[in-house]
Amino acid sequence: MALGARLAGAALLLAGLGLIAWNERRIMDYTAALARHGAPVLDLGAAGRPGAGQYGSLTRVSGMPQIVDAPRDAEFGVRAESPVLIRHVEMFQWREITVGGNTHYELDWVDRPIDASEFAKPAGHVNPGRFPIQGRQFEAGEVKLGNFKLSEPILRAFPGRVAVPPDEKALPANLAATFQRAGDALVTSNKPANPRLGDLRISWEAVPLQSMTVLARIDGDTLVPAAAASSGSGFDVQVGERSLLDVLPALPEPPQAVLPIRLASFLLAVLGAWLLALTSRLQRDVLFAVGIGAVVVPAVAGVMWLGGDAMAASVWLLFAVLGAGLAIWRVQHRTAPG
Repeated sequence: MALGARLAGAALLLAGLGLIAWNERRIMDYTAALARHGAPVLDLGAAGRPGAGQYGSLTRVSGMPQIVDAPRDAEFGVRAESPVLIRHVEMFQWREITVGGNTHYELDWVDRPIDASEFAKPAGHVNPGRFPIQGRQFEAGEVKLGNFKLSEPILRAFPGRVAVPPDEKALPANLAATFQRAGDALVTSNKPANPRLGDLRISWEAVPLQSMTVLARIDGDTLVPAAAASSGSGFDVQVGERSLLDVLPALPEPPQAVLPIRLASFLLAVLGAWLLALTSRLQRDVLFAVGIGAVVVPAVAGVMWLGGDAMAASVWLLFAVLGAGLAIWRVQHRTAPG
């Protein structure tokens, strides 16, 4: 019975040490893979906050954008609770259309000046030329995602468009005398259903407010494109709640059940130490077994981390020292006279 207990105890102790060694090795491999990707990658999600030591790191931040300072087209009094507001300007102009060798001309709304001098038959199809009002894009003064501000390049990449109807009452007097509302646009036509050559049509679109996920570089309290990006824009924007692997598929999958496996390795070592001590003066001393488990498991993990992360190694070795203190105290207590 004594020999069987010792053999079982040794097997359990070795199993605990093997389990912690395997667990820490896969964590170290994952950390090394992240380092090969370039800048550190932080998965902050919606609750992350700017903090010391984050500068230059890539991070995933998600949630509903908060519009702190909404964009506004002051010239027309149009405002939107959106990251970006876009003014579109079109003019009713002649277009040249050639199909199957046949050329004809028709009037249509076009968002750029058309040079009629390039037409095959310019006579009778002259366009007014330069637009008196230009299309523009207005970014919000400040937009936050989670607890981070978003830089303009990231705002401009937000997808989707929704119409923003103008408010005729907000028009300045000079523009109110020129424009009237037609649907979700303003037009200079006296009869919107029958526009004439040179009439203008102005409409607005905005990026809709929706849950977003952004992968970008941390610069203080702001997310910006990665300055040294070898390709692409240096950031990624996706609609909805996306995991880090969704936005950065080149990353390895993080190891699963790290803490439960650490706990299991510790319990195996404790049980093994308890069985080994059954034939000694320390038989059935649970605290001694706990102390031994707290020595050997953290010691193995601490030694493994010595070459990669001095802080992690220090924490593990501190637990080993505390476990050794507990075990020594129990030995002294059980072997003390009387």
